[in-house]
Amino acid sequence: MGKSTDDTAVDTVNGVQVRAVSVDEVEEWNRALNFGFLRPHAGVAPDLRRRQWRPGRMVAGFDGERQIATFRSFDVELTVPGGAVVTADAITNVTVSSTHRRRGVLSTMMRRDLASAAERGCAVAILAAAEYNIYGRFGFGPATWGSGWRIDLGRTGGLREGLPGVPGGRIDFVTLAEQRELGAELYDRWRLTQPGAIARDGIWWERSTNVIQVPGDSFKEPFAAVHRDADGGVTGMVVYRIDNKWEGALPAGTLTVHDFLTLDLPTAVELWRLVLSVDWVRKVVVQGVSPDDPLPLLLQDPRAAVPDGAKADLMWLRLLDVGAAFGARTYGAAGRVVLEVEDRLGYASGRFAIEVAEDGTGRCTRTTDDADLALGAGELGSLYLGSETAPRLAAAGLLTELRPGAAAAADLLLRTPLRAWTPTEF
Repeated sequence: MGKSTDDTAVDTVNGVQVRAVSVDEVEEWNRALNFGFLRPHAGVAPDLRRRQWRPGRMVAGFDGERQIATFRSFDVELTVPGGAVVTADAITNVTVSSTHRRRGVLSTMMRRDLASAAERGCAVAILAAAEYNIYGRFGFGPATWGSGWRIDLGRTGGLREGLPGVPGGRIDFVTLAEQRELGAELYDRWRLTQPGAIARDGIWWERSTNVIQVPGDSFKEPFAAVHRDADGGVTGMVVYRIDNKWEGALPAGTLTVHDFLTLDLPTAVELWRLVLSVDWVRKVVVQGVSPDDPLPLLLQDPRAAVPDGAKADLMWLRLLDVGAAFGARTYGAAGRVVLEVEDRLGYASGRFAIEVAEDGTGRCTRTTDDADLALGAGELGSLYLGSETAPRLAAAGLLTELRPGAAAAADLLLRTPLRAWTPTEF
């Protein structure tokens, strides 16, 4: 595990000092971040970064006085199967200058952060991996996937007949200020229904509605519409932009959906009907939707919706407190499975029994009983939210079945009605 959870500690590795930055060093930290992400001329947003600064949570690698690596984390609520939330250590803004690769700088920053997160009581750590092969060695595994759709409106035939609507409901376009206020309230209700969703803070909403303007960002005001039920309660929101193109005298616009949140199917039907009926639009692109989203099946011709981009891993997860994490979620079937987990950093190492009652609640405790499955910490992270399956990992040689049929039995326990997904970048 990490050497120190002291936020004021300085770790030295191959001539590089790793320590937390002060508020006065935030602007230079942001320059190093932009340089590490290959955008040296993107400018800085010191006010934004100062708001994101927390003692000990914004870290840099120093070669002398120069910052050559960056790392930031913050605590966030993560919804788990069943609707409960656990505290996750969300890791982001990770860079190392190409002049200082393979010196152990990233490992030092990561171990330092995970040790602090475990001490604070975070059950898990999460991140979005820019490259696939980096974070497995720290015990992270892909835990949510996303997908998108491209819809040819000339072929759809619209929505199916007989779909449920909302009697007395209405749709209204809203201003950016209303989008920020109403969207935040709606999202906080919606995220508790979706395993894998994380909370959005005020900065997220301010940046997405142009209150915070960052040099290098190009903001085009979107169309934002909310759906209200007969009592006036907001039950859904869609945010989209339109590329208004013409081919001669014929319209050839593309509408791109950036955010789509609904609390129920009737609301989704009403909002999709709006999206699919905008004048001068011939194609609709839906970005980053849940892998379980039923949109194609709502169309008269589901083949009019084709995947937009490859199915991609989004959020990666590693366990810091196995018992607390698995005890917080619910399960698909009663039963018991014993896992033998190998974790090079130690947080999830050992043998754990997951026992599930008839009502779907469960507990996870250490045991000396014979193990049914053997796996690494990264694979355990992939299984935790239910999007990955034990039989698939076993087929790929990433999980070892120590008892015949154990992978299928574990799959029944870990199964979730909805696959995990998060629409929120961090």
